[in-house]
Amino acid sequence: MINGYTNNSGIIPRNVPMTKRNIDDDEAALFREAVGEVRPVQDDRIEKTHQAPSPRPSKLIEDEEKALADSLSDHYDPEEIQPGDILSFKRSGIQNQQFRKLRNGHFSVQAELDLHGFILEDARRALLQFIRESRKSGFRVVRVIHGKGHRSSNTGPVLKPMVNNWLRQCDEVLAFHSAQPRDGGTGAVYLLIKRHTE
Repeated sequence: MINGYTNNSGIIPRNVPMTKRNIDDDEAALFREAVGEVRPVQDDRIEKTHQAPSPRPSKLIEDEEKALADSLSDHYDPEEIQPGDILSFKRSGIQNQQFRKLRNGHFSVQAELDLHGFILEDARRALLQFIRESRKSGFRVVRVIHGKGHRSSNTGPVLKPMVNNWLRQCDEVLAFHSAQPRDGGTGAVYLLIKRHTE
């Protein structure tokens, strides 16, 4: 070994550059055997193995949803709505025929939210998120199950009047009406949602 460089066929001095002229056939054959089959590179770009996260400002969206939920008033009079009462509301501009179809359950229900077992704050957030996601998905008619409140205290149902109150404050809701008996009756409500314009 001279200057720390050796190979299988002898000694390579440090001052002699490695060129084609220095590699004999045995060395080339040995190299090809060690490397194996070689194919030319067609494309030297690296394929992405995962997608970059979408540029959604998730914190901003979360803050907006919280602000929207907090903007809905919780004030209600429990004496106003009882378990068997029908909930009904329509904004100006909604055609009577369209509202009648909603009331009679003639629209196909495209999504459903069941609020049984939710505490009020969670119910409010879930309801607003459901309406927002339904609208984004292009759903026009959905159903919300709020229950009748038969197991509530002597003051009457709590969730049902709150849902009635929140829906009236939600601009995305054009109209709502208690469901037909086959769809939950006075324990559920059909919603007509504003079209998604984006």
